Amino acid sequence: MNKKNVVLLGDSIRLFGYGAALPAMLGEAYSVWQPEDNSRFVSYLLRQLFDHREEIEKADIVHFNTGEWDICELFGDGPFTPEETYVSQTLRIADLLLSRNRTVIFATTTPVKAENLYNRNETIRRFNGLIVPRLAEKGVLINDLYSAVAADIDRYISDDTIHLSEAGAALCAEQTARIIRAASV
Repeated sequence: MNKKNVVLLGDSIRLFGYGAALPAMLGEAYSVWQPEDNSRFVSYLLRQLFDHREEIEKADIVHFNTGEWDICELFGDGPFTPEETYVSQTLRIADLLLSRNRTVIFATTTPVKAENLYNRNETIRRFNGLIVPRLAEKGVLINDLYSAVAADIDRYISDDTIHLSEAGAALCAEQTARIIRAASV
């Protein structure tokens, strides 16, 4: 049996969340590689494509997420990454991944608890709404983690108001495993 090679890229929602549980959930039929580094902002993730090109080139499936750092409003003057930059950089990432004839999956940015001081669900929904149709037009599969977690934010987001709880990480890993398996057929 040939194992499917999967690469996971993304911010701390991947690193400390669904990415930790996903390899065991996918089982022996899949080999999962992911960087030990947080992909932070969309532009940092774009830079990581160069650093991790060997792993990416071997992948049958690349799954990525970005957004929490980009939509963060630290200074009261809007998101850290302007909408146009977020969209153009995410599309650039998708184009680079798709140019290698990979199956590419994008996970939407997950919601935060209402008391989060710097990230707002209204902004997350707006950014997800801007990028999802554009990626889908290119043939990128969409893993709607936002909707899954939004079903019960108090249960699926930890007390730090932004990261996945243990239940949230399990939920997102299960959904991601389903999408990766479906894309493998």
